[in-house]
Amino acid sequence: MKKKIALIAGGDSSEWKIALEGAALIEQVLDTDKYDVYKIVLHDGRWTYTAPDGATTELDRNDFTLTLGGRRIRLEYALILIHGTPGEDGRLQGYLDMMRIPYSSCGFVTSVITFDKAACKRALHGAGLNMAREILLDRHSQVDPDEVIGRLGLPLFVKPNASGSSFGVTKVKTREQLLPAVEAAFAESDHVLMEECIDGREISCGVMIAGGKEYLFPITELVCQSEFFDYKAKYQGFSKEITPADLDERTVKKVNAMTLAAYKKLNCRGVVRIDFIVRDGEPYFIEVNTIPGMSAHSIIPQQAAAMGMSMSELFDLIIEETSQAQP
Repeated sequence: MKKKIALIAGGDSSEWKIALEGAALIEQVLDTDKYDVYKIVLHDGRWTYTAPDGATTELDRNDFTLTLGGRRIRLEYALILIHGTPGEDGRLQGYLDMMRIPYSSCGFVTSVITFDKAACKRALHGAGLNMAREILLDRHSQVDPDEVIGRLGLPLFVKPNASGSSFGVTKVKTREQLLPAVEAAFAESDHVLMEECIDGREISCGVMIAGGKEYLFPITELVCQSEFFDYKAKYQGFSKEITPADLDERTVKKVNAMTLAAYKKLNCRGVVRIDFIVRDGEPYFIEVNTIPGMSAHSIIPQQAAAMGMSMSELFDLIIEETSQAQP
C-alpha cells in the first residue's frame, strides 16, 4: 500500500513562491511506486489541492482529508515546505501533532525555539559553539546608539528576531544608520536582535540523522555580491555557492562537530541546514534553517549531489525516519 503524502507548500511569507518551486522539484523526485503525493498549497488562509484537470478542493482540516470524486482520502504524512510562518515557527507542527499526523520537519518545540534567534542561541549555550555578542530589544526598549556601538562595535547587524527571511536585516556601518535599521526590523518582528558583525566567510552545512546514521553534507560557501546573504543573494543571482567549500581539514572538522552538536542539542529531525561565519579558522554560529530550500538552485540539493545522493534517496530517508507521529 502506497503512503498518502500531503506535500504542504507555500505559506504567507515573502518566500512562498520559492517554496512552491521546491515543491515542484519534490513532486518530480518522489518515488511514485511508494507514495501517492497530494500537493496542498497553504496561502491566504486556504489549504488548496489542485487536481491534474485543474479542479480545486480544500483540505478538510478537521480530519486531514481530501474528498476527490466523491471519495474521502485520509492523508497519512505531511512533507512540509513552507519558509517562515507557519512552517518554521511551530504553528503547523502543533496542528499536525494534534491530528497525530507525522511530518518531515523538526517538532513543535524545536521549531518554536529555532525560529526565535535569541532563544535558539540561549538553547545552544554549553554546546561548544562560538557566537556573536548580541543585544535583544522589545518594543519598549530605549536604544542608545552610543551604548550599542560601545558594546557591539561597528559594523553590526540589526535583524528581526523571529523571521524566516532576510527582510528587515541591515548591516549598520554608521551611528546614523542604527535607529532606521531598528525601525525596519521592528516592521518584521516584535523583537529585534542586534549582533556584532563577524567578518569572514559565510558557509552552510546540511545535516540529518536517519536510521541511526549521521549524515553531514559537504559544506557550501556562499560568496555574495551584496553585503550578506540576503533575499537578492539567495534568489536573484547575487551570490555564488561553492560546494564543497575550499576549507582546510581542521576547519571542516570544527564546522561538522558544531553542526552535529547543534542538531542534537536542539533535538532536530529531518534534514536541517546550519549557517556559520568562519573567521581565522573559527566557525561562528549564525542560525538554524529547519525547512531548507529545495528548489533546483538551493543549497541542500547541491550538497546532496556533491555527496552522491539523489533527491529521491534523500526524501526516502527523511520520510522513513520521520514517519512516526510526535509523542
